[in-house]
Amino acid sequence: MHNYINQQLETLHWNIAPRELYLPIGYALESGGKRIRPTLVLMACELFGGTKAEAKNAALAIEVFHNFTLLHDDIMDNAETRRNRLTVHKKWNANTAILSGDAMMIKAYELLENTPTHLWSKIFPLFTRTALEVCEGQQYDMNFETDENVTLDDYFNMIRLKTAVLLGAALKLGAIVGGASEKDAQHLYDYGIAIGIAFQLKDDYLDSFGDEKSFGKRIGGDILCGKKTFLLINALTKATKDDRILIHNTLANCEISEEQKIETIKAIYKKLEIPRLCEEAISNYYNRALQALDKITDHKNDKKPFIALAEQLMQRVD
Repeated sequence: MHNYINQQLETLHWNIAPRELYLPIGYALESGGKRIRPTLVLMACELFGGTKAEAKNAALAIEVFHNFTLLHDDIMDNAETRRNRLTVHKKWNANTAILSGDAMMIKAYELLENTPTHLWSKIFPLFTRTALEVCEGQQYDMNFETDENVTLDDYFNMIRLKTAVLLGAALKLGAIVGGASEKDAQHLYDYGIAIGIAFQLKDDYLDSFGDEKSFGKRIGGDILCGKKTFLLINALTKATKDDRILIHNTLANCEISEEQKIETIKAIYKKLEIPRLCEEAISNYYNRALQALDKITDHKNDKKPFIALAEQLMQRVD
């Protein structure tokens, strides 16, 4: 399906006027990526007997929207590169990235207009609500940078909004186009939410305890920027007063090396058995995903690809 999605993306022509607006969009979309979200749209549609052709516009809308969020995220993070290339705001400038991102958002809605009109009353509210939720998740993530009292409930709400709802929406969009009942479409959405949360938990884990070559980025990046991850929040909750002070002092200390900072925090994580807690949480959401999938009854094709996707997540090392 990856190749099919890339072929369909190539049918979206961006070499049009004004080129200063559209060429950055083409640049962002051609840079690759796993195409997970549009693939989920197609998989969901086919599960209920639909075809890739029927779901392609919804899939393209999800992918264009996702990449729009990346353009704006990169500006907020002042990121230099994405997918081993200069980010749009570095290759052009921030104003271009903002405006091209806005155009991508509008284009995503335009693509949705190519879905069957009798489905619009279900598709557009879902897409709009999801788009707003992603923005809410990003804002919560930004708030966490200065909030010293972030709880686990706060964290799970943030990753649900920032990461999981778009996966859930991709699946539900595909299910709707494929003719699923409201109940089955919701079950598939719930599967996507659980998968999305498990995916982010795994990302938190790998950032501290993954293999740098496989992970593709420096181990300990979240520690160095004091990011409120599942690991850090749990450590601060479970630590003794002395360890809590050590965590805060280590994260704030600009005189020790980055490697020393990473190793000190990781040692505290291990002491408090935080890696085990994270692995248990990942397993919990993996099981929730399978339970939601098991509730789907009126499907036309095998659910094995969805089980395989969940298993790939559990085995993921990067």
